[in-house]
Amino acid sequence: MTAGPHVTEAAGVTTHGEAAAPAETRAGYDVDAGIAALWQQFADNPDQASRDRLVLHYAPLVKYVAGRVGTGLPTHIDVGDLVQSGIFGLVDAIEKFDPERGLRFETYAMQRIRGAILDDLRSQDWVPRAVRSKAKEAERAMERLGARLHRTPTDAELAAELGIGLDDLRDFYGQLQLTSVVALEDLVAAGKDSGSLVDTLPDDDAVDPVAVLVDQDNRRQLAQAIAQLTERDKIVVSLYYFESLTLAEIGKVLGVTESRVSQLHTRAVMRLRAKLVEQTGT
Repeated sequence: MTAGPHVTEAAGVTTHGEAAAPAETRAGYDVDAGIAALWQQFADNPDQASRDRLVLHYAPLVKYVAGRVGTGLPTHIDVGDLVQSGIFGLVDAIEKFDPERGLRFETYAMQRIRGAILDDLRSQDWVPRAVRSKAKEAERAMERLGARLHRTPTDAELAAELGIGLDDLRDFYGQLQLTSVVALEDLVAAGKDSGSLVDTLPDDDAVDPVAVLVDQDNRRQLAQAIAQLTERDKIVVSLYYFESLTLAEIGKVLGVTESRVSQLHTRAVMRLRAKLVEQTGT
């Protein structure tokens, strides 16, 4: 009786003398075969479901390209926004990719993704290209002069380096102001270890805890002062300030004239003021 094939677990080798493919390699073959089948399915029937599966598979490319493009950009530009723009480039690459040209899809897609991100950044830039070009030229001139002079160059020196007059340079500064836009968050945090815009802008609707405590203390003192009034004075104060009755209406409740209520009210206020002054010790 012949023995069946014996498979050793170590190194994945069979006793037939054939080396078994490592698990990682087999998995790689499975992935490649699955993507190839998905591309063929999309080519035969370019439906939404197939395209979405391809987008999901190649989405890490977008994150990679966005991270590369985002390096060196101003801090107020969110890499998440770059990724969102890059997704449109990926979708466009999938829809326009032609395998017959022999180009790897990853290479083709990265170009399209980068182009989509840059196009979106340009569309958000309100500064003319000529001004941007002048700004870069001025920056390079400043660097050259700084390296030669070992100090910050003067306006006259910079103008001479750029080959323009001093008045032209000052007009040039006015144009360059358009390029000097920074995030408000960066200005707030300048010179500080940390800082947030939320910490600096007042919220008109926010409750001031100090004001709340002061109000609570005032109410407590007022309640204590009212408790020491005579019964009639308490009624006048309660109806006038808490029930919002007029002096005439209070007179009807108490059965006295309006002028008498006015006198009672004045007396009650004077007594309250005296009690409050006594409580605060002022």
